[in-house]
Amino acid sequence: MKRNYFILVTAALLFGCASCGNSNKSAMNQTEETTVVKAPDFDADSAYNYVQAQVDFGPRVPNTKQHVACGEYLAKKLASTGAKVIDQYADLTAYDGTILKSRNIIGSFNPETKKRVLLFAHWDTRPWADQDKDESKHHTPILGANDGASGIGVLLEIARQLGKKAPSIGVDIIFFDAEDYGTPEFYKGEHKEESWCLGTQYWANNPHVEGYNARFGILLDMVGGKGATFYKEAYSSEFAKSTVKKVWDKANSMGYASYFINQDGGYVTDDHLFVNRIAKIPSIDIIPTDLSTPDGGFGYFWHTTDDNMSNIDRSTLKAVGQTVLEVVYNEK
Repeated sequence: MKRNYFILVTAALLFGCASCGNSNKSAMNQTEETTVVKAPDFDADSAYNYVQAQVDFGPRVPNTKQHVACGEYLAKKLASTGAKVIDQYADLTAYDGTILKSRNIIGSFNPETKKRVLLFAHWDTRPWADQDKDESKHHTPILGANDGASGIGVLLEIARQLGKKAPSIGVDIIFFDAEDYGTPEFYKGEHKEESWCLGTQYWANNPHVEGYNARFGILLDMVGGKGATFYKEAYSSEFAKSTVKKVWDKANSMGYASYFINQDGGYVTDDHLFVNRIAKIPSIDIIPTDLSTPDGGFGYFWHTTDDNMSNIDRSTLKAVGQTVLEVVYNEK
């Protein structure tokens, strides 16, 4: 799954004044509500380098040495930003019974603060290029520069900025594993929705902190493609409409309207779906919609051997990263 099925095609402010004191208080409250915090500048070059570093390991498929090595790199890099890092290891069962040695990597900023926001992406890559036009490549693991590495690259740069200047709230960043081991297209057996996002399902049922909660969550998936357009994913609007509005309004106010399209998109089975359903944290998915494809999918290189660094664009990384930073730093 993890596919777009199709594209779904002012409040008035009342002011009252009972006394001069109340008027002043009202004005103060209004000022507090409209104050905009300037977030740190998101460094697109830094994010790009983080994407490249992951791709340099090769495909990061669970149960491979490349996967283990990249996991070590990501955990150390996240810890270097000042985050409190927790490794969540689990043996997860794939659609065909394969046991996947999986690792969710969790970094917390201001861990003692109850007011929290959750940011997440997946760091593993697809074991099969099952969408490749060349059928001989269908069993070839993909590099996953966009599908996997781009979201992690943006989150690592966000973490670096959080470490330099703490926001007023707590932030948890999670790199989920075993997201892309979902049933391949060529499999003749049953295709279940739950075969995707295995690391996320595990965390949602076994959070790193007992009783964990966050105001909202933001998933970054495939956020580095050239000319990417992000429509309002349907599950996101269903579970977290106010967060969708918050993010898209912020992006548009910053001049990123050509990336964050103010239109509804299709339903996507992705990590946020299980965070919403199981963990009950209202979460959205920033994920591209490519209208040049018949089904409004994710682009010609999705789940193919062409998902490499040639498709990664610093401008897209910047638009997504800066938007998320502004949202986080303006959360009261």
